[in-house]
Amino acid sequence: MQLTGNEFRSGGGLQQTRTAQMFLNVGHTLDHLFLLIFPTVVLVMAPEFGRPYGEMLQLALGGFIAFGAGSLPAGWLADRWSRRGMMVVFFTGIGAASVVTGLSQASWHVALGLTLVGTFGAIYHPVGIAMLVAGREKVGRVLGVNGVFGNLGVAFAALIAGALAHWINWRAAFIIPGLIAIGAGIAFARLVPAEPPLSRAPARPSGGGHARHVLARVFGILIIATVCGGVIFNATTIAMPKVFDERLTALTQTTLGIGVLVSLVYTFAAGAQLVVGHFLDRGSIKQVFVPVVALQVPLLLAAGSTENYLMLAVALGMMFFVFGQIPINDAMIAAYTDEHWRSRVYALRYVVSFGASAAAVPLVAWAHATTGGFQHLFLVLGAMAGIMFVAASLMPAHVQQRAPA
Repeated sequence: MQLTGNEFRSGGGLQQTRTAQMFLNVGHTLDHLFLLIFPTVVLVMAPEFGRPYGEMLQLALGGFIAFGAGSLPAGWLADRWSRRGMMVVFFTGIGAASVVTGLSQASWHVALGLTLVGTFGAIYHPVGIAMLVAGREKVGRVLGVNGVFGNLGVAFAALIAGALAHWINWRAAFIIPGLIAIGAGIAFARLVPAEPPLSRAPARPSGGGHARHVLARVFGILIIATVCGGVIFNATTIAMPKVFDERLTALTQTTLGIGVLVSLVYTFAAGAQLVVGHFLDRGSIKQVFVPVVALQVPLLLAAGSTENYLMLAVALGMMFFVFGQIPINDAMIAAYTDEHWRSRVYALRYVVSFGASAAAVPLVAWAHATTGGFQHLFLVLGAMAGIMFVAASLMPAHVQQRAPA
């Protein structure tokens, strides 16, 4: 629900808000789940389609490009038309696209289906996150909880896709979640009423009186964190099933086993956003940002050369801090944007983030094709985390999570 005042939080409005928040959190789970079904089931799809892993993986490139490019028109439509209406399109559209992918008979069918999944998936972040933080003075906790749901989608993707591919076939891994998403869209349309219109008061910059050069520095840092963080997040989540397939042979040798282990890592890492959200509500962004990105560097570098139980331990720590960075970037936007154009600002951030993260698909494919492993991949990702650490160190110390009204 759109929140426009304290009166909307009282009585029935509060219950409607909670219902909308529940759907928005579930939507975040589904959004990430659908994007990461393919990197797990590709392990069994590649032999069926007679193509090597690296070549088959690149069929997902169109989906990740659409996931970024579609954010801007989605945010614009949400602000101009209806955020609730766009969320209905999100749920039903991404579900239908997943069903289409599951019915694919040729490689180009798979590529088309995944592109449609990315196109509808692009709606969630600029629209859903804007709805979630609307009217809130403190956004750390709500972003942290929402981030946990998103990361559970990342975790459940590996588990659900691996289980359905193992027990039924890879097609079921797309079709069954797709039907569930369509059902969620119908329920959202029935249970979540239209949001109250935004006030037409003139938009005011919410920079909290900071000088222009300080604001420019903050948004420059945000761009660096968005680009580097997007590539790191996407590359690690795409590569993880294959990394575990090659490095954890002492623990498992089945698609289901790999899915379970990847799911356990991501479920543990999801808790990072609650921790980060807690600290964001109690201090400056810099106090949280610097240690989170600093600890990514050694863990990403270590992931390039470890195996079995040590690899599993490194993956737990690495993904904890990779996931923990996500609410920091969103909190920076909430601190510096006016309610009337926040969807578009989030859209711009996600165009940059997901546009850059699309590079992770050819990066992962290239790393595996040229070296037969992922050592070079994690070396590149470690260097990008180092760049983020330098940028975070330049963050103004006094920048709080939300600027005063």
